[in-house]
Amino acid sequence: MKSIMPRACALLAVALLAACSSAPPKATPEPVYPEPVFSAERIVPEDSIAITTVYDPWEPMNMRIYNFNYHFDQWVFLPVVTGWQAVVPKPARTGVHNFFENFRDVRTMANSILQASPTKLMQSTGRVLVNSTIGLFGLIDVATSMGMAKPDEDFGQTLGHWGVPTGPYLVLPLLGPSNLRDGAAELPDFALQNYIQGNLLAKPVRATAFLFDSVDTRTNTSFRYYETGSAFEYQTVRWLYSTKRELDVEK
Repeated sequence: MKSIMPRACALLAVALLAACSSAPPKATPEPVYPEPVFSAERIVPEDSIAITTVYDPWEPMNMRIYNFNYHFDQWVFLPVVTGWQAVVPKPARTGVHNFFENFRDVRTMANSILQASPTKLMQSTGRVLVNSTIGLFGLIDVATSMGMAKPDEDFGQTLGHWGVPTGPYLVLPLLGPSNLRDGAAELPDFALQNYIQGNLLAKPVRATAFLFDSVDTRTNTSFRYYETGSAFEYQTVRWLYSTKRELDVEK
């Protein structure tokens, strides 16, 4: 018994010393995460239009037109587009698209003159000459395959170029987002295209050209109503359109 007690005391002393010498566990530092790559500050320019500051005094009316456009798109436009894609072969659809894009290059020519922009005028004129001749009246987009630049100018951009303000935001029936300036500018652009087509196309063809142009435009527009995933789609589309038009005028 006397030999056991000293050994037990010695073991107890060693255990106490080991306990006292062990340091308390260090606290794990909080992880530091880097700033997200796609933060708003990085992807939105400093001078861009704030999403809540687009001038929209006609918002109740615009939202009703937006809803009408949605229903028309679902019940009429998209079914027609689906049938167009199912019936018409892709090479033919591409030819139709190139044909109408050639007319838009003519529109760019006219607006480049009004904007006093010789560079855009030369680019658009070159495209029209190449596509209207080698490209078989615009059915084949030879100019793009040759690497020729394609400016895109309309009368709304021309008015903006000379300092005309956009005015209130406006949703047009069937045409979609616009503003007072661009909505009014649709008229001279349409008149120019109608005049050119009237001199080049026979009357029965002109009667259907507008419908084919509309179907082709919708076919090549990827936007689908209420598929953006945003609870505030109307406000998002309004901001995107307003920002895009500012950039279109500046370029």
